[in-house]
Amino acid sequence: MERLNCFKAYDVRGKVPSELNAQLAYKTGRAFAKLVNAKKVVIGHDIRKSSEEISEALTRGLNDAGVDVIDIGLCGTEMVYFGTPFFDADGGIMITASHNPPEYNGMKFVKRNSVPVGYDSGLNQVEKMILNNDLGDVNEKKGRYIKKDIMTDFISNLKKFYNAKKINPFAVVVNAGNGCAGLAIDAIEKDLPIKMIKVFNEPDSDFPHGVPNPLLPENRQPTIDAVLKNKADLGVAWDGDYDRCFFFDENGNFIEGYYIVGLLAKSILKNNPGERIVHDPRLTWNTLEIVKANGGVAVQSVSGHAFIKEKMREVNSIYGGEMSAHHYFRDNAYSDSGMIPFLLIMQLMSEENKKLSELVKEMIAKYPCSGEINSTIPDPAGKLKEIEKLYSDGKIDKVDGLSVEYDEWRFNLRMSNTEPIIRLNVEAKDDEQLMKQKTEELLKVIRG
Repeated sequence: MERLNCFKAYDVRGKVPSELNAQLAYKTGRAFAKLVNAKKVVIGHDIRKSSEEISEALTRGLNDAGVDVIDIGLCGTEMVYFGTPFFDADGGIMITASHNPPEYNGMKFVKRNSVPVGYDSGLNQVEKMILNNDLGDVNEKKGRYIKKDIMTDFISNLKKFYNAKKINPFAVVVNAGNGCAGLAIDAIEKDLPIKMIKVFNEPDSDFPHGVPNPLLPENRQPTIDAVLKNKADLGVAWDGDYDRCFFFDENGNFIEGYYIVGLLAKSILKNNPGERIVHDPRLTWNTLEIVKANGGVAVQSVSGHAFIKEKMREVNSIYGGEMSAHHYFRDNAYSDSGMIPFLLIMQLMSEENKKLSELVKEMIAKYPCSGEINSTIPDPAGKLKEIEKLYSDGKIDKVDGLSVEYDEWRFNLRMSNTEPIIRLNVEAKDDEQLMKQKTEELLKVIRG
């Protein structure tokens, strides 16, 4: 079957204009309207140069299909996730390429109640409609275009997750990376007792300080420098569409997303004992221990937002966390948020009267991890089979890629959905040297 390059596992993403352009955005609007039988759709966009043009074309497509479009303008992805149920809409589309280079753009889709639409849950049908020019008739009664500012409502929704009175007057470095997070940071500032030290706060489509992706070590330095220079209590950095946030302790150390999952699980279970916490299989031991110790029930899911959200709905989970810094909340339409973790971590630090380094110190010592290491290789599937044979004496689990567990260490190896890349995560019990040794051992086999 013919394919469109920009249709990926979870969203639409590609280079502009060769893979994604106004013409394709128009057709996508028409096809999406047909897919969800829409009467009303919420759209928003990030700061990229091509975002407004794609937004206009998408709106025309939706309007021509008879759909009312509520445009919330420049925003973060989580504002579309919030806005879709808020306006009782049949779907939502966020125009963003998140942390991809500036020449890329994309679209993330949700149905009613912000249920995600991935390739296997509808985007394949949208692609087919576009390729077959099966877009339905242009509706005689065109839909309306309505512009709305929902920042105040969005900030009000965040308030149900934290109590500003319980947060200490910290000094906090906030780095929006010239993406969209600065708008939300400015809006929430007056409600918080903290002193914000803002870095790259202005949205700027040129991304003068690099694309906002704090997972890249070279992009972390400005946050680290600002934390140390200002003797801040905490550093927080967001990606371009701020559905993920990343934490730095008071010494400027980057804290792996894995340990943040543990902290958030602890924070949420304090007030909600007995609830289910969904986690991914890449790194697990720390999460399992914390959930159990705090009276929760841990539930494993395949990685990726579509799977996590589906599993959370299935088991009525209050929180889901991935080591990739995606954090999902039941009371946020089961959607990921980059703002809620920022607020919850500050409240946890205040309530426990501990620095972030103190909160994670025990976890890091007890369950040292490699962090995710990517390797580009010619035959990822073949390599996975080879490694399964080599480590067949361990306890094998294939929920997501290959997980192998021994008494003192474990690893997970997964293939990328879109590239010839294999992703490795290793953790050990109380033994950083063993973790490093096993990581090296596996990388030799993977790259050999």
